Amino acid sequence: MSKDYFITTAIDYPNGAPHIGHAYEKVLADVITRYRRIKGQQVYFLTGVDQHGQKMQQTAEKEGVNVATLAKRNTKKFVKLWETLGVQYDGWAETTAAEHKHCVQAILTDLHAKGQLYKKGYKGFYSVRQEQYLTEKDRGPDGNFGDEWGEVVELEEENWYFKLSEHAAWLKSTVESGAFGILPDFKKVEVINAIERAADTDLCISRPKARLRWGIEFPFDPDFVTYVWFDALINYISFAGYRKADGSSLPDFDSLWPADAHVIGKDILVPAHSIYWPCMLHAMGFSDEQMPTLLVHGWWNIKSQTGEEEKMSKSLGNVVDPAEIAEKFGVDALRYYLVRDIHSGKDSAFDLSRVIMLFNTELANDLGNLLNRSLTLTKRAPLRVTDYEDEETQALRKSLAESAARYQESMDRYEISIALGAINAHVVHCNGFLERNQPWSLAKDESQADRLAACLYHTCESCVHLAILLGPILPAASEKILGQLRFAPEQKLALADLKWGLLKDGHDTGKPKPVFPRIIIEEE
Repeated sequence: MSKDYFITTAIDYPNGAPHIGHAYEKVLADVITRYRRIKGQQVYFLTGVDQHGQKMQQTAEKEGVNVATLAKRNTKKFVKLWETLGVQYDGWAETTAAEHKHCVQAILTDLHAKGQLYKKGYKGFYSVRQEQYLTEKDRGPDGNFGDEWGEVVELEEENWYFKLSEHAAWLKSTVESGAFGILPDFKKVEVINAIERAADTDLCISRPKARLRWGIEFPFDPDFVTYVWFDALINYISFAGYRKADGSSLPDFDSLWPADAHVIGKDILVPAHSIYWPCMLHAMGFSDEQMPTLLVHGWWNIKSQTGEEEKMSKSLGNVVDPAEIAEKFGVDALRYYLVRDIHSGKDSAFDLSRVIMLFNTELANDLGNLLNRSLTLTKRAPLRVTDYEDEETQALRKSLAESAARYQESMDRYEISIALGAINAHVVHCNGFLERNQPWSLAKDESQADRLAACLYHTCESCVHLAILLGPILPAASEKILGQLRFAPEQKLALADLKWGLLKDGHDTGKPKPVFPRIIIEEE
């Protein structure tokens, strides 16, 4: 396919179950994808799982199962969650796939031929958790390796290295010029500082088979497998069709690449995605114009019993299971909260009370109430377009135009929470409009027929626009709202089609049914 927009996410490591951070990233990417489509763009959304690595092998050995069986079993958990949350992707990456192995080995062969790889012995420290070698720069002020590295062991072995240092100067200038995009902008400083620290360091890209069997074999040295970060990063191009084999069903690479939004968490920005990845692409021969744009999101933390924010971790037992939240409170409540309560690039603290509060206030009370009152008041007769106009109707149309413009500007900047605030601002305006005009009272006075018709038309028309704008965030709810309004255009509307007058004179609406039933928590 030809594309207007290519979005990809970090692929998940299925050495366990998905958590709220995984859910946020995929819902965010799904929202962006759906939004770009209502802009009228052709979009390709790629995501998947990174199944290789030492931790997968260790877990399989501990559980007494085949590592490939473990990878498949855990991958199913992620796929099931994305189905539950309504995350719809076009391409699915699994790093154990034959297409990916073919691409990785072709790249290794080319880089070896170009003199970008060399073999040498190493004696030093190795982080088992992060699966990487450490240097003296990785020690903290106290001279020790920090907790973030987990278990650190001393190793002596021979490995293959990628000449990362040769690309450091190029990378710095490319980041500074904006050719290699990093969003939000404040993340650039962090990357530039990291480049300077890594300028004299090459990247170990292999592991001896004697220590690690679960990986992609080096085509020119079968005693070694590919380091998981070198292997995993290549998925962004391998499953987009780069170096694909003849007869492959993968997409046409030149029609997709580069990635317009490469969605990752801040924890894997440095060094993997902002240093290793662009340098790998540059060594492969990719130009500055072919560099992807990274969209970096923050972490979901959680409040401790003392009220302090702390990182979620299995060891602390504070990991939030998104499947449980969706089952208990509904998919709409979870999807809405995830993109409403966190700002682009910033951290946020997961708060179950806010999941409930945002759903009950902004969706059930505000939007649900607007839809219910508008439909209840129009069920007796079709909508009627009149010439009636006053300051109130003018102000409502202005509010809708301003909210829609602010929504689009925010969505274009990946600021989903601000876009949802713009939607809610118009919902609140509409509810105030009904309170001030009281159409239920106007219906008792025949002389107010035109004013009543104008009032009802304005809120029903607003509900159509609001449902379409809400579609990328809550696609199922959007369809329910449009269904109750009986708005079914022959062709799917794009943002450019959202102009006043979508509902025609004589339009019949349907019966109101709760789209957002309030969440009630029973007292224990």
